[in-house]
Amino acid sequence: METMKLNRQDQILKLIVETFIKTCEPVGSHTLLERYNLNCSSATIRNDMKALEERGFIEKTHTSSGRVPSSKGYRYYVENLRDHSLDDAYKYQIRQIFQDQTKSVDEILSQSCEILSEMTNLASAVLGPNVTDESIVSIQIVPINENSITAIFVTDRGYVENKTYILPTSIDMKSLINCVKIIDERVKGTKIVDLVDKVDALKPIIQDYLLDSSLVYQVIMEAFVKFASSRVNFYGQDKLLERPEYKQDLTKLKKVLNLLHSPDIIKDIYSRSENDIDLIDENSDLTIITTKLNLPGLERGKIALLGPSRIDYDRVLSAIDYLNETLDEYFDERSEKRWKKKKENKKNPKKK
Repeated sequence: METMKLNRQDQILKLIVETFIKTCEPVGSHTLLERYNLNCSSATIRNDMKALEERGFIEKTHTSSGRVPSSKGYRYYVENLRDHSLDDAYKYQIRQIFQDQTKSVDEILSQSCEILSEMTNLASAVLGPNVTDESIVSIQIVPINENSITAIFVTDRGYVENKTYILPTSIDMKSLINCVKIIDERVKGTKIVDLVDKVDALKPIIQDYLLDSSLVYQVIMEAFVKFASSRVNFYGQDKLLERPEYKQDLTKLKKVLNLLHSPDIIKDIYSRSENDIDLIDENSDLTIITTKLNLPGLERGKIALLGPSRIDYDRVLSAIDYLNETLDEYFDERSEKRWKKKKENKKNPKKK
């Protein structure tokens, strides 16, 4: 086995992470000794594992004497220990996408995400223009009749969302109209991603107008989800069914599938840095990996991969890096060809 030049504890951590990723089983000292033929005793490995546990990189499970990586351990592995390797088969699949020069940006990203999901067994997503840059300019309700309304939301980029609601008997139409006017005055200019929090802070004022304020929150929440999710395309969600973590726990899987489309997760993806990885929800075991896009029509967009904490980070991150490099190369080349063609046409204009 080829290893990087690491100190022994780093090497032990690297092997624990990679073994757990492959087996989904807690890793013990005997497993490491037998599988990797390490040049040290089982007692030495146990001492190193104890030190790694004290540093917060690995943790003991209730069902085994072995150890599993912690969130901190995964992050340390990603930043310091992974090999940055990617097999040629994946590179070939990605290259094939770019053979057809007539494909649109959307087609290229769609096929790229499908391949990412296929090779990683993770859900993937393409996020369009960053919703964090967009603000609310108007929230209105229009009465349709005595027991139904249409809620209308407008942003500073001209996006409009509207939905019709049947009013509960507990809500007075006049009180609702006055309440929404107050909200409209208070949230004008608020970033889309801050809308839910801003309305939440207005609870005391809203409750002065409406004893039953649940409809107001429902309307705000649904508007946020529609604004954000209209610029998110998901792929390969069925791949999560193949993950042992979810396959063996349908409750956890259901929770994760619901989380994928929740306002909190969409907001979190948009707010992440250029290249980021984090365990989002300890209870549901959901990890999100994001990378920035800078393509025609998708400036400041993102690709995200979503799945459990136990994923092959080296393969996944190497795949995303390679895809990004190939996308940059492809669109730079097309831009250069268009520029050369335009220059050539200026030099040799067609005779009329």
